[in-house]
Amino acid sequence: MAQRHSVDEYLETIWFLAFPIGEYRPTTTGTPTLASRVAEMLGVSRASAGEMLKRLEKEGLVERGEHKEAILTETGRERAERVVRRHRIIERLLTDFMGYTAAEAHVHADELGDTFTDDMIERMEEKLGHPERCPHGWPVDTDLEQRENRELAPLSALEQGDRATIVRLAEHDGELLHWFYDQGLVPGTKLQVTSAEPAAGQVVVRLNGDERSIGEKAAGGLFVRPA
Repeated sequence: MAQRHSVDEYLETIWFLAFPIGEYRPTTTGTPTLASRVAEMLGVSRASAGEMLKRLEKEGLVERGEHKEAILTETGRERAERVVRRHRIIERLLTDFMGYTAAEAHVHADELGDTFTDDMIERMEEKLGHPERCPHGWPVDTDLEQRENRELAPLSALEQGDRATIVRLAEHDGELLHWFYDQGLVPGTKLQVTSAEPAAGQVVVRLNGDERSIGEKAAGGLFVRPA
């Protein structure tokens, strides 16, 4: 049976896509539609994503822009921010207190998202000591996330010789997230691009004294701060 995703999961995904560099940049003509990108990230059909976007529009959480793209309304953005913040705090609970790995925590945080009330999340955050980031490097404070986005770039955008520090890991693909941790590609890791081969779809980096090839998909999901 195909996996079904909640409204909050869709809003969390739209949030990720809507704010790539800290300012809202809606999908425009000539690029993949938001529905198709949401479908790809959630592993659902384009039709299913389209139907959910219609529901979100009807509920006043998204609206159609100049090019018919879906844009978060003020209400939608506020709810998306709560969803994102809740997810990241739950991840920290799972890693800091329950012994789950960072990759495992992401999956379970999705499952537990609707379990806790807003008051529970506030108490949880206080008990955790008001953590600044989730285990994968994403700020708990969405305003901080927006400011910091302007300083970051995907590894795939770097050129040969560039040095950078990994700040965040893309979370939407669970298998890819596990791979990042297996490869030691974690927040705080410093690396240098020794070869950038867009035609071959890979980037070669040096970290911890070793060289390794990183495919295009993975390089696009490693968000770094260039030196």
